[in-house]
Amino acid sequence: MADLKYLSGFGNEFASEALPDALPKGRNTPQKCPYGLYAEQLSGTAFTAPREYNCRSWLYRIRPSVVHKPFEKTVQGDLTHSWDECDPNPNQMRWKPFDIPAEGSNIDFTQGFHTICGAGDSRARNGVAIHVYCCDISMKDKCFYNSDGDFLIVPQKGALMITTEFGKMEVKPNEICIIQQGIRFSVEISEPSRGYILEVFDAHFVLPNLGPIGANGLANPRDFLTPVAWYEDKDVSSGFTVISKYQGKLFKAVQGHSAFDVVAWHVSFDHIDPSVFTVLTCPSLRPGTAIADFVIFPPRWSVAENTFRPPYYHRNCMSEFMGLIHGKYEAKEDGFAPGGGSLHSMMTPHGPDGECFEKASEGELKPQRVADGTMAFMFESSLSMAITKWGNKTCRKVDHDYYKVWQPLQKHFNPNWKPADDKKTS
Repeated sequence: MADLKYLSGFGNEFASEALPDALPKGRNTPQKCPYGLYAEQLSGTAFTAPREYNCRSWLYRIRPSVVHKPFEKTVQGDLTHSWDECDPNPNQMRWKPFDIPAEGSNIDFTQGFHTICGAGDSRARNGVAIHVYCCDISMKDKCFYNSDGDFLIVPQKGALMITTEFGKMEVKPNEICIIQQGIRFSVEISEPSRGYILEVFDAHFVLPNLGPIGANGLANPRDFLTPVAWYEDKDVSSGFTVISKYQGKLFKAVQGHSAFDVVAWHVSFDHIDPSVFTVLTCPSLRPGTAIADFVIFPPRWSVAENTFRPPYYHRNCMSEFMGLIHGKYEAKEDGFAPGGGSLHSMMTPHGPDGECFEKASEGELKPQRVADGTMAFMFESSLSMAITKWGNKTCRKVDHDYYKVWQPLQKHFNPNWKPADDKKTS
């Protein structure tokens, strides 16, 4: 099994840099990241999950992934989570080889999805789906991510060159790879290709317990490989497309730069854990993971040194609905008003607006009061929320310009940066 390949950005003590000293040194992520990068966290478990289960990665990228235009529906094809399309059939079933598109069909990996069978509900985070992919061209200026769960990809014909935010992987027939929830990736091929995909909605794939075999199991951590950091500093004037699989549907958003601009990554953290703000919780059967948390952001002192104090850029495996009782929320002082709300759905990026980021990056890190005269709260859930007709249209309160608060975020990347250029990053 030495030829198996495994994308492991979550939950293991890994770190990688494409440029020297791109990872902040010491315990704290600094107020200003090396090379003018942005820090962004990708969570694989709830913040409150026990240490042995807790999975999260920090990405240091040229632009935060929240800088994109709104998502809209895109071509669905044969991808589905509708398990009632056909009457139940208990008979033995067998399929002849699935058709591979002829060269010139111009079907890439995201367009060549076909769902065979499955069960459960991605919104309830429980279940499984089995797909095949059949494609004849590479993805170009496009990436894909799955908000619903993890993919285990098994190529059958044709090698896949997979570019991810954590680096590159070549996956050949008789090899496998795992792309975990929320990780953005692109697939290149050198010939018409076909393969299988197992999707899980509940949690992440892990090595099985050893059982009666004992210490010498069939798979060990050393049998699995991890990509190293690789980045692309590329502006795309025609638009770089981000495809999101969300609640079994496909959506696309356009941005002006490559999604693969992560210069370094690691699995440590410095920011105060949001769990300290949790007032009440309704636990699920999974340790540390809640059906619902009630979280408040009250007036408080902020005293941390060498760090970025506002909420960080983030892609979460939880759903976050925020409300404001009175005052101004520190990460969104304009537009987020008392009596309104916001929903940041599973694996949809969010974080401070452009003005807040610039102010916090340059401000003096002295002890200061935060949120005086303000009370904000959050309903957080491990379930993937569906929006009602009233919430989407009838109430007529959806702010269609919300995405614009992140458009002013600037590119500060300087590949010639040296540690001595900024004492705050030493």
